[in-house]
Amino acid sequence: MDSLTTDPVAAVLGRLYQEAARADRPLMESFRNRQVALEELLKAEAKDYRALYRTYADNFLNVSADFGRFLYMCARARKAKRIVEFGTSFGISTIHLACALRDGGGGHLIGSELEPTKARRAQANLNDAGLADLVEIRIGDALETLKDSIDGDVDLLFLDGAFSLYLPVLKLLEPHLSNGAVVIGDNALQQSGGYLDYVRNPGNGYLSLPLPFAAGRGNEFTIVTR
Repeated sequence: MDSLTTDPVAAVLGRLYQEAARADRPLMESFRNRQVALEELLKAEAKDYRALYRTYADNFLNVSADFGRFLYMCARARKAKRIVEFGTSFGISTIHLACALRDGGGGHLIGSELEPTKARRAQANLNDAGLADLVEIRIGDALETLKDSIDGDVDLLFLDGAFSLYLPVLKLLEPHLSNGAVVIGDNALQQSGGYLDYVRNPGNGYLSLPLPFAAGRGNEFTIVTR
């Protein structure tokens, strides 16, 4: 069963991708000189990541439809029952992951979103998609919201928030990652806090490589081997 392609999920995702294209077009155009934009973004993150991402309160900054389906497939293949997502935004990736839980027989997704207005919109979108009962969105800094009450093994971790927090969030959740758990870093950049060096070192208990699609975005696929 694949409920991604049937309503209400398909209709909600179709609407959200249209809204995202309109909302993010000016921002994406401003990032045409990607290297300059990236350097400025990382400097702003280092200064105050909370303030920086609150300036993107109206932007989706979402995964593509292909990447969303990849997330769904990873969760289904792993037979995930507990998923953690760092960076919920308006809930596009959350819908894909929650849909995998539903189609796989159920489970629990814990999301963390810094911006309250985004979390409320994501909750409404999950309600529209009929997936809200599978998802808990925690509002605030992920270093605080994901510190406690994970309540079991995590089968899949999706990192899609402030780049400089990928490694701290991963280390925070390491005690909960099941053997064979999947960790996916969206836009996991070499410049951002040592995350790639850490997961690519087998001595740390991971096997990792860059994804061959979405070239240039730095998407990283990792599994827990300890």
